[in-house]
Amino acid sequence: MARLLYDLAGADPARRFSPYCWRIRMALAHKDLPVETVPWQFLDKEAIAPSGHGKVPVLVDDGKWLAESWTIACYLEETYPDRPSLFGGGKGPELSHYFSVLGDTLVGAFFRFVAGDIEKVLAGENRAYYRESREKRIGMTLEELTADREGRLPALRDSLAPLRAALKAQPYLGGDKPLYADYAVFGAFQWARCVSPFQLLAEDDPIRSWRDRLLDAFDGLARKAPAFDT
Repeated sequence: MARLLYDLAGADPARRFSPYCWRIRMALAHKDLPVETVPWQFLDKEAIAPSGHGKVPVLVDDGKWLAESWTIACYLEETYPDRPSLFGGGKGPELSHYFSVLGDTLVGAFFRFVAGDIEKVLAGENRAYYRESREKRIGMTLEELTADREGRLPALRDSLAPLRAALKAQPYLGGDKPLYADYAVFGAFQWARCVSPFQLLAEDDPIRSWRDRLLDAFDGLARKAPAFDT
């Protein structure tokens, strides 16, 4: 049975932009596990109903339906121990979970900058659903949320100082080579560049250099994705 990954897509089926799906796409590439990605949109709930979840990523592996990026990453590590480790052994899973939470935090922070641009890569009922559901969740319009993003950008960049310091000392969060910790954080940056032309990182930022190395990993898997920052 083919290994399938339901992967969030925009109006253009090739534009895959979920930060959480990117974590798993990178993790599968790290494990050298072939996968067929299935473009999925917000209202395609029925397609992933067997997973018991209404959001992606959803992985179908050997007939097993799995949802949520951290659950999927742990499954891949446990099910394919003969493949390169995602966590690096030892206390790697515990440390990797911290970076997974950090990645979640970055998604929340970046959303205040790119929320309005996400709407523009959607179409039809999915576009309307996105605006209605997100504005209900945040209690304001997308325009209000993203107001004065240029003025707020320096503070965002300053908040990335710990990540920046770590990546000045080593090429990846995992050390000399990337691990799931890298993919968990990278997903947020890849999401932002896939949905928005707004530049979150300065050209000379060490974080950008790290991000670019991951864009080129696995034969340029992430760099080949349709994006504004190419």
